Amino acid sequence: MSTLLHQRPIHNPFTDPYPISPRSSSISQRPISIFNRTALLVLLSLLVVLGVFLPWAGMPDFIFSSTRPSLSKWRDYTLAQAASFVAKNGTVIVCAVSQPYLPFLNNWLISIARQKHHDKVLVIAEDYATLYKVNERWPGHAVLVPPAPDAQTAHKFGSQGFFNFTSRRPRHLLHILDLGYNVMYNDVDMVWLADPFPYLQGHHDVYFTDDMAAVKPLNHSHELPPPGKKGRTYICSCMIFLRPSSGAKLVMKKWIEELQVQPWSKAKKSNDQPAFNWALNKTAGEVDLYLLPQAAFPTGGLYFKNQTWVQETKGMHVIIHNNYITGFEKKIKRFHDFGLWLVDDHALESPLGRLR
Repeated sequence: MSTLLHQRPIHNPFTDPYPISPRSSSISQRPISIFNRTALLVLLSLLVVLGVFLPWAGMPDFIFSSTRPSLSKWRDYTLAQAASFVAKNGTVIVCAVSQPYLPFLNNWLISIARQKHHDKVLVIAEDYATLYKVNERWPGHAVLVPPAPDAQTAHKFGSQGFFNFTSRRPRHLLHILDLGYNVMYNDVDMVWLADPFPYLQGHHDVYFTDDMAAVKPLNHSHELPPPGKKGRTYICSCMIFLRPSSGAKLVMKKWIEELQVQPWSKAKKSNDQPAFNWALNKTAGEVDLYLLPQAAFPTGGLYFKNQTWVQETKGMHVIIHNNYITGFEKKIKRFHDFGLWLVDDHALESPLGRLR
């Protein structure tokens, strides 16, 4: 009896359709894995299909990108689309900015918002970080014109990086003129104290400011000043207003030519401003030029260094340019010292808000 109890039951294939295996009890207690032979074959087949067909079908960039889909779309945003979006009354206000200068951009925007002209501002981003940051906070107001410059640092005045950055400017402006818009260009180390548009009198082709610190009479001429010691004028290329006329386009084309003739070198360490002045000087007989009043648009060498003049012209200042000084931190300190660094206390007045 005991022997029979310990014998393994005999399987009858006709009466028992599920044969008992020596391992059946142990297998039945294991969880079934999805990675059995059949599942692995199905998975492998799926990967092969994806590998063959997806490159042909195309795949959204954002799947393999760290950039959010809502921001990735701005890579294909064109200058024509951007200008059309921001233009008001046929006018666009343009600046060119790389990421290190975002605090200056915000400071400049606060001053423009106070004059109710910020809606027509277009930021030409010189790197993708700036493109995404501005459009995330202020959709449609930034565009990147490829190729983006390689360097991501604040370039020192006179460096090759600074030259490469600023030498793209006339091409951007010419493109906007070809689209049929009036365009004002500003560097972002500027602050608006009043509305500049009432000073853009008449229908001249190009409006500009003198970068010389020598004091002019309040009723000075609006003609292009005479050339200086280097045989050319010293007009600032950082504050320009252009109408979409053949004359303005001629100046931009000549500016581009002059930049090609006088490229940056370690010996010369040039920037875009001499080329702009040569362009003005060489086209002066063909173009209607207008020098803006010094009291309203003073250079930094005058406003920050001649307090007697500042007091004498109090209430006349419109746009202040923080030039005649180099260095990111030095510019911020000087703005602070003169009560023109608005970002710390008034960031919420900017369409970008408080940047971190």
